[in-house]
Amino acid sequence: MTEVSSPVLTSAELATVREFLLRSGAAVDGPLTSQLIAGGRSNLTFTLDDGSSRWVLRTPPRVGLTPSAHDVAREYRVTKALGGTDVAVARAVALCEDPSLIGGPFAVAEFVEGRCVQTRAELDSLTDSLVEASVLALVEMLAALHGVDHVAVGLETFGRPDGYAARQLRRWSGQWPLVTPGHGETDAMAEALGRALSDRIPEQRAVSVVHGDFRIDNALLRFRDDVVNVAAVVDWELSTIGDPVADVALMCVYRHSALDHILGAPSAWTSGRIPPAEYLAAAYEEAGGVALTDWDFHLALAYYKLAVIAAGIDHRHRAGAASGPGFDSAALAVPELLDAGLDAASRATRGAAAHPARRSTP
Repeated sequence: MTEVSSPVLTSAELATVREFLLRSGAAVDGPLTSQLIAGGRSNLTFTLDDGSSRWVLRTPPRVGLTPSAHDVAREYRVTKALGGTDVAVARAVALCEDPSLIGGPFAVAEFVEGRCVQTRAELDSLTDSLVEASVLALVEMLAALHGVDHVAVGLETFGRPDGYAARQLRRWSGQWPLVTPGHGETDAMAEALGRALSDRIPEQRAVSVVHGDFRIDNALLRFRDDVVNVAAVVDWELSTIGDPVADVALMCVYRHSALDHILGAPSAWTSGRIPPAEYLAAAYEEAGGVALTDWDFHLALAYYKLAVIAAGIDHRHRAGAASGPGFDSAALAVPELLDAGLDAASRATRGAAAHPARRSTP
């Protein structure tokens, strides 16, 4: 079966949502209609339309929930807090944490016009100048996010500010034996990478809101001539307070071609038209982001995290709990990511390339 069993909002559920929005102070003129625009492993995303205004509703999948994932309340809280900053987010409208209304909690935000570039084909429709401008707009937005004073905007208790790398390593190393058969070369690679990381956990030097899943397909872009603006950063369910260097490292690790195995199709972010990771990291620093210290360690940790995620997707596929694009190919990503992580860990041990090179033309 797939991870989505009922990707629709019934007329009764829409009437309930409308009443809730009215009680929350939203101006809803007429009956609501809806359309599913995203669904599967992440939250279900619907547009809502009353004939004159539109909103976006996010709610967890009806089946296949996992602890700490699909947290629409978390998304609502962080986007509401960031609404008055330079970070582009959709305006938070209402949050319902009562699962009895439509079968799960849901959050509603304003509808933002913008283009989501997900696939290789969608990226290839853009000129070279628009691709470069998109990349720079994205890294500038990530630098802006990391520059937000999370205490000042009310996110002081959104997550623990220190020990982020150690907590991430504990989390993902604890997940590994739960999602793998526990034997073979891949298991030995994961054990070696986990051991190398645990031996070199660096001191955390910066604290910020981290998005946790930042790449081009988690943003809405607006294009005018050769100018690109980020209309909104979306998919905040993995956000927390942590180390901004780790956030940048994961954005760069997503450039690895193994991401295509996880997504089940050639993605925009792995395209050779996107500049390499070193360019992205240096452009981020030039945009005013934090200094990317202990860079190779954070790259290695990000590769490890993504390898465990890929193994988890394959585990659900092998158990018959999920199917669809990416589920039958995610296993191919695991050894590639672990190998890249071991390379980065080796560089960290040698002290080589401890800091990204300055940006040059891609």
